[in-house]
Amino acid sequence: MGAVVTTAVLVEQVLEGKREAIAKAITLVENRGRGFENLLAALERKGGNAFVLGVTGPPGTGKSTLVDRLIERFRKRGLKVAVVAVDPTSPITGGALLGDRVRMLKHATDRGVYIRSMASRGWRGGLAGSTSEVVQILDAAGTELVIIETVGIGQSDIEIVSVAHAVLVTVTPGLGDDIQVSKAGLLEIGDIFVVNKSDLEGADFMLTALLSMVREQKRQRPVIKVSALKDEGIDKLVEAVDGFRQTLTTPRGREIKLKSLRGMIVEMAKNEVMEGLNEKLVGNLPDRLAREVYDGRLDLREAARRLSRR
Repeated sequence: MGAVVTTAVLVEQVLEGKREAIAKAITLVENRGRGFENLLAALERKGGNAFVLGVTGPPGTGKSTLVDRLIERFRKRGLKVAVVAVDPTSPITGGALLGDRVRMLKHATDRGVYIRSMASRGWRGGLAGSTSEVVQILDAAGTELVIIETVGIGQSDIEIVSVAHAVLVTVTPGLGDDIQVSKAGLLEIGDIFVVNKSDLEGADFMLTALLSMVREQKRQRPVIKVSALKDEGIDKLVEAVDGFRQTLTTPRGREIKLKSLRGMIVEMAKNEVMEGLNEKLVGNLPDRLAREVYDGRLDLREAARRLSRR
């Protein structure tokens, strides 16, 4: 009974937008703690007003600095902003490696900003396994803009497109020119393209190449040159984000929301499957197989096959 009461109180505090309650709720969901399903069920349909912006791109393109600038601009308008920053997993603690998130800490005292780093914990696609559920919590807490910053991504790490209402792709000169966009499949998932670090040599070439590739896709999308570090071009970027935010209130908004919901359902289902697999693998089978491989009685591939059949 006590657990039910605690969950009810936590739900009430989350709906009031209390930061401490939001933090507890996210931790509960991430760790699959007692009552997390009741919590999520109680928060169901309590939001629906948050615009979810995905920020992705190769490592070193200045995503965190760019997010920091976006926080500044939208807070000046009075919007409640949350950032879900997905980080690589620490091999020691299993938690998130904060990386460049430290530059966002200046917003720590702003009660209208909530920043949460989440460990990817081996989850592919640039996200963490509980990303969709965390977005649900933040939405219910009255957040108007949720920014999901992904891990620096590779060719297949484009899961953000299934969760966000719009995806902002960052690129920068000096990291392989146009290859970093086309090879990683980012051209297909991006709604807004940003050439960051525009003061570097090659920025104009990158902009021209990107404009050309976007035109070939025959889907009109903004391509904007900025310098997040120097705070240049950010207002134009904010205008582009606003354009997508306003789209949610149009007839096309239903289609965008349905796409996002479909992606969240699939992501949550994957999470359930992975958890189920991990539970079934608990036991001594992996240890037994390792000993057999070590003793030369079994090869690695056959050991993997036996584990997969299990």
